[in-house]
Amino acid sequence: MPQYLSPGIYVEEVPSAVKPIAGVGTSTAGFIGRGPNTAVMPPIPGSTNQTYTIAPAATAQLITGWEQFKNTFGDFQTGAQADNTLAHAVYGFFNNGGTRCWVTRTNDALSADNVTAALKGFASIDEIALVAVPGATDATILGPVLDHCENVGDRFAILDGARNPADPLVPSGVQGTLRNSNYAAMYFPWISVYDPGTKRNLVVPPSGHIAGIYARVDGQRGVHKAPANEVIRGALTVERRLSKADQDGMNPAGINLIRVFGNDIIVWGARTLGGNANNEWKYINVRRLFLFLRKSIEQGTGWVVFEPNDMALWAKIVRNVSAFLTNVWRDGALFGGSPQEAFYVRCDAQTNPPEIRALGMVITEIGVAVVTPAEFVIFRISQWAGPGK
Repeated sequence: MPQYLSPGIYVEEVPSAVKPIAGVGTSTAGFIGRGPNTAVMPPIPGSTNQTYTIAPAATAQLITGWEQFKNTFGDFQTGAQADNTLAHAVYGFFNNGGTRCWVTRTNDALSADNVTAALKGFASIDEIALVAVPGATDATILGPVLDHCENVGDRFAILDGARNPADPLVPSGVQGTLRNSNYAAMYFPWISVYDPGTKRNLVVPPSGHIAGIYARVDGQRGVHKAPANEVIRGALTVERRLSKADQDGMNPAGINLIRVFGNDIIVWGARTLGGNANNEWKYINVRRLFLFLRKSIEQGTGWVVFEPNDMALWAKIVRNVSAFLTNVWRDGALFGGSPQEAFYVRCDAQTNPPEIRALGMVITEIGVAVVTPAEFVIFRISQWAGPGK
């Protein structure tokens, strides 16, 4: 409390009890892929040096556009041995609406060891919300990706189904046993794009393009909107055309198909890996919305730590979390005609009895009514004789 030593008027600034919670980013991607140690650069008049050393392996690099990727990792490469998988994934990401990504290259074939090492590097980069290893279809590689997203607790993995699995009703084609996870989604089949390096069409994994669609939908509609019924920009066709009957056997298992409708290549699925087995977490947007809410509230309430644990603090917590969730509701992410119907926030003597306070804990209970996607749109039509008949 300030001291007042002489008569006079004192004007003081009083901290506001309102401490806004800002929504965190949801669309920064982390890519892991194989890349060359040197890359061919475009011809420069009067120069004889046509190669340059690119970013070191096993070190994450922030990339904010395709030109920066070319300067850091090289352009599409030429030659029979060129592997442009990573380049197409990043190009597809930016072409479909992505704006920021972190890229780690390996200088040899993808393996569980080098992918795990790259994931450790991603762990300290807080803004990464999406993780992809384009072209990886082995459970020994994808398993650590699932572990990483679940352990970090605020990331979502985008996985590629294998090419041409023997049985179309087992579309993932993953080598080995890959467990279900509501922190991941798998997409099938692979897509065909134009490859500037070889000057021909090339079949590539779709995960990079899909990550760009996630970012596009997040920016245009919000993380609560399912990243589905969206055109894949840059895709010419799919490696395997699949029908509604094919999808009937895949959708319940959480395999999201890429379908051809007219001249458009469209993402036609919005399920987490495992589908119906994941119960309340079977939809991608529901899982990602909760990741968004959890991280936003965590980062926006750091000021609470070490505050006096009393009724005044509880009221501040309720006020600030409620204000944040009201904005989320206004964005259309929560179900209900009013904030009272869409969510509740409880932090009081009931959630914080003396024994809890004695442990130095303050507990806030939050409930939200989420909006699920209209996955099955049904119109019931019958004959009608007309009024008065």
